[in-house]
Amino acid sequence: MNNNILMALLLTTLAGLSTTVGSFLGIVVAKPGPRFMALTLGFSGGVMVLVSFVELLAKGMESIGFGPAHLAFFGGMLAMFLIDALIPHEYMGEHVDGAAPSGMLKTGMLVALGVGIHNFPEGMATFAGTLQDVRLGTAIAVAIAIHNIPEGIAVAAPIYAATNNRRKAFLWSFMSGIAEPLGAGLAALVFMPFLNETVLGVMLSTVAGIMVFISLDELVPVSRSFGAEHVSIVGIIAGMAIMAMSLWLLR
Repeated sequence: MNNNILMALLLTTLAGLSTTVGSFLGIVVAKPGPRFMALTLGFSGGVMVLVSFVELLAKGMESIGFGPAHLAFFGGMLAMFLIDALIPHEYMGEHVDGAAPSGMLKTGMLVALGVGIHNFPEGMATFAGTLQDVRLGTAIAVAIAIHNIPEGIAVAAPIYAATNNRRKAFLWSFMSGIAEPLGAGLAALVFMPFLNETVLGVMLSTVAGIMVFISLDELVPVSRSFGAEHVSIVGIIAGMAIMAMSLWLLR
């Protein structure tokens, strides 16, 4: 059991910090243009929507049933809505040029907050899955790591574009990712005696709702606000396709 705990913490840390890989990709372009931003934000939204419905919510329904899983799913959406409502922000599309630095900075920080929030229970989910079966935990961690990379891009690219500060962009991406091992640590210290298939199902379904909300309320609208024709939907489709392929290879 102790070996499984250490493996769970290691897998969760690696999965969470994969956002930093995305942050490197998000800041290597000196001045991210509209097409780059539309593509990367659309890609991130596509990844998050597909993994939410195909993997997280589906596993939640297997664990706790259709009704309870959807209650948790909409509970996650409601929680993110309340957080979103309490944090003043504006879409980049509300600006005349569609790409004002202040809008990009606020968007990047909001995405960092959202990623950090859903990385926290994802860390718990990876931890619980690894305790049950190391192979299951590894599969969950790999899937999370893959979709954390474009999330790192979604955090770092707009912050770097707004501030021209690579360190700040990397730091925000790192902070959003570190929430995942923190979630695993909390699970290890506090919730491990209560973790079971039901709790895991609730976690996965709730995370799915949070991710879908972030995608539909922020990532996709902001991606389209750059006005790069068809680039946003190309990014969404590419994100979904790559996530689907990665999940298929893990089965």
